[in-house]
Amino acid sequence: MDIKEFDSETYDVIVVGAGHAGSEAALAAARMGQKTLLITINLDMVAFMPCNPSVGGPAKGIVVREIDALGGEMGRNIDKTYIQMRMLNTGKGPAVRALRAQADKNMYHRMMKDVLEDEPNLTLRQGIAEKLIVEDGVCKGIVTATGARYHAKSVVLTAGTSSRGKIIIGELMYSSGPNNSIPSIKLSEDLEKHGFKLTRFKTGTPPRVNKNTINFDETIEQPGDKEPNHFSFETPDSNYLQHQISCWMTYTNADTHKIIRENLDRAPMFSGVIKGVGPRYCPSIEDKIVRFADKPRHQIFLEPEGKDTKEYYVGDFSTSMPEEVQLKMLHSVAGLENAKLMRPGYAIEYDVIEPWQLKLNLETKIVKNLFTAGQMNGTSGYEEAAGQGIMAGINAALRAEGKDPFILRRDEAYIGVLIDDLVTKGTNEPYRLLTSRAEYRLILRHDNADLRLTDYGYKLGLISDKRYDAFKEKRQTIEMELKRLSRKMITPKMALPFLKAHDLKPLKDGILADHFLRRPEVHYSDIIDMIGEADYPVDRRVAEQVEIATKYDGYIKKEKMRIERLKKMESKKIPERIDYTKVDSLATEAVQKLTKINPQTIAQASRISGVNPADIGILSVYIEQGKIAKLPEAK
Repeated sequence: MDIKEFDSETYDVIVVGAGHAGSEAALAAARMGQKTLLITINLDMVAFMPCNPSVGGPAKGIVVREIDALGGEMGRNIDKTYIQMRMLNTGKGPAVRALRAQADKNMYHRMMKDVLEDEPNLTLRQGIAEKLIVEDGVCKGIVTATGARYHAKSVVLTAGTSSRGKIIIGELMYSSGPNNSIPSIKLSEDLEKHGFKLTRFKTGTPPRVNKNTINFDETIEQPGDKEPNHFSFETPDSNYLQHQISCWMTYTNADTHKIIRENLDRAPMFSGVIKGVGPRYCPSIEDKIVRFADKPRHQIFLEPEGKDTKEYYVGDFSTSMPEEVQLKMLHSVAGLENAKLMRPGYAIEYDVIEPWQLKLNLETKIVKNLFTAGQMNGTSGYEEAAGQGIMAGINAALRAEGKDPFILRRDEAYIGVLIDDLVTKGTNEPYRLLTSRAEYRLILRHDNADLRLTDYGYKLGLISDKRYDAFKEKRQTIEMELKRLSRKMITPKMALPFLKAHDLKPLKDGILADHFLRRPEVHYSDIIDMIGEADYPVDRRVAEQVEIATKYDGYIKKEKMRIERLKKMESKKIPERIDYTKVDSLATEAVQKLTKINPQTIAQASRISGVNPADIGILSVYIEQGKIAKLPEAK
């Protein structure tokens, strides 16, 4: 039966989907003064965590800090709802350290929903978006399943794994979004009608078991940190949770692996049932056993899903095996011999917009004023989704106001690395952000995200005056303390107790405090013991910045020199709709890749696979000469 369409409200920005990407997008647009509609399939799934009940980790934790520095909500929300907080990679350098928090998943959802409901410029509504309203190549709104037509100046799609989602458990398959929610079917079909190229990806989730049936004596405890830390730069140390809930670790064994191998013919991944491409860096347990057949065991983490539930998430045990096989697998693991299954693990296939169809501001190249973010752009993880979400929301708001786009460079943020990788290189599997993907990772640390991005957040209207004043005070204090250490002299007598305690040779002459701090065994607190405290307050976050800036000064300067060279290439813009077939001497592969990606700068063009330095040189000369051949306008 045809549904009769009718005109409903008009907004500045419409966001479709209220997962982690959609929540950040809608809040950003609303806080920038735009009348915003956030429409989602199920209000009980707002900012829900259908997979791991955690936020952060290597690279991902830095993204959460960046979202917070821009004025986003994820950091504040996890700081209100965590049950455990840990700093990872503390034995390594600052470039790879990152926070990880165990979340109370139901509280995380409820608190984010409260924030959305209380935002003055934001309307939160349940509904299923089925079609785009597109006129002359410009997106003007959406049509829902009930026939309501909502109009807007810009639209952000964040449909996630609901896009024609299909859940698979062994031989069982059914149409569904994550956690047995309603899937979004017709929106994908409409996107294809508008010319978008979609592909299928797959992700999965592990079983959940009842806490009361776990033998924790057979597992290894993973407690939270004693020292305070938070994701949001606004959260005070006094709020740090003292009584945290532990996670636990155990291992698979030869019996587990035998059960899996004996049932591979029933594994949808290997039987051909699953068509979508799965995540390389978060494989299912059956995939691990096949790919790493030489390994005698694999780590398994038992993670509480919240304070008021007995459900435990069996981390790193993602599977789509039949339910009875999942039970055998679980019962073979130490500590889980008598575990009772509460929810089976499953795989989910879903649609992805191939991300080379996007611009760096996350606007689609095919339809103007249409933005996409989150897992439907090919990423994995809540953090990557939220990072894209805030950028899409910011750019949708800027477009609604007729302003220039906001784009973060690769040297400014992991979010910039993420978006540039997606748009420039594309992805043939669920993309996961890693520290190794960032060539400037010593600059892009978790501890300095506010110093990198708060100015942007304030200019965009996402950072309050009060917070910005506190930030400026912190930045000034860091500068003053660095200057003080560069002038204060440490005498041999002042340094002697420290050097003796560390069995080091005494100083022959005096040394500047900042030079002494560069020694690997010396910390900022040791310097203060020698020269005394400043006559202004220096908190732990300032002290951390002073120590890192001093110890890594030489390396940081080298990275900044590289960044300056990159900026020169980024400043060389490529005209829109350039006809690369008319550029003499370009390699055939370069013509094909440049035409497909349509890069915006010479620097972006240089990062496209298949475009070599010779091609970049030819293209640069061609643009400098100003003899630009353009493609004809699409009819």
